[in-house]
Amino acid sequence: MTTSGAAPTFYDEIGGRATIEKIVHVFYSGVATDPLLRPMYPEADLGPAAERFTQFLEQYWGGPTTYSEQRGHPRLRMRHAPFEVTPAAKDAWLAHFRDGLDAAALTPEQDARFWEYAQHAAQFMINTPG
Repeated sequence: MTTSGAAPTFYDEIGGRATIEKIVHVFYSGVATDPLLRPMYPEADLGPAAERFTQFLEQYWGGPTTYSEQRGHPRLRMRHAPFEVTPAAKDAWLAHFRDGLDAAALTPEQDARFWEYAQHAAQFMINTPG
């Protein structure tokens, strides 16, 4: 149970912020050196992007709503519109996300649920054909 007495969310079940932070940290470690993805992150420091992604994933999975409180509706396609998200970029993004999930060592069921979401979201973000 959560401290509020409500039924645990998926966010709670996977270990909350610590787990999301681990996934995001490993993900951005890969992005930092990825020649295809790194140009999509114009900030010299990936820290702010990592924090936004952490907050987004927390909210998506039933954790704090800090993302929407600070940034409004996610509008993911609109926020990514300035960048050419190709099938190759999707594959690179998924490879780094997969590394993050592997590092988190979730249960097979939790991993499958998170991975299914990541695959769907990555496919949805493609805005430029190969």
